[in-house]
Amino acid sequence: MFVDSILRTKGSAVHTLSEAATLADAVAALNSHNIGALVITAATGAVTGILSERDIVRRLGTDPATTLAQPVTACMTPDPVTCTSTTSVEEIMERMTRRRIRHVPVVDGGALVGIVSIGDVVKSKIEQVETEAEAMRDYIAG
Repeated sequence: MFVDSILRTKGSAVHTLSEAATLADAVAALNSHNIGALVITAATGAVTGILSERDIVRRLGTDPATTLAQPVTACMTPDPVTCTSTTSVEEIMERMTRRRIRHVPVVDGGALVGIVSIGDVVKSKIEQVETEAEAMRDYIAG
């Protein structure tokens, strides 16, 4: 199973924010879309970073007075781990676990085509296991 199967199920909508945006803009976008991370893009549309709720909370913990006025570039993870639509679900699960990340932008040919979360990956694996178990039950029942 590949990342493209996850995107076919969940869709390819990705919420992005410009590098010029502030953390206040990011908080507003996270709240309005009810999401946990934003992909940060350059004016060219290239992925330059990812910004999660956790990144913002950690920054607030160190400098609450000025945090929201800061640019997203001050808080985002630059050059985030990405994958392609042909990356296997097992590989992306291993990357997310090893790097302790919860969101991975999907980039094909330099273009942002989606994002997968750890929840998407877990849901996909559960569906795969359930399908295999059903096939095994059908085979045994014969």
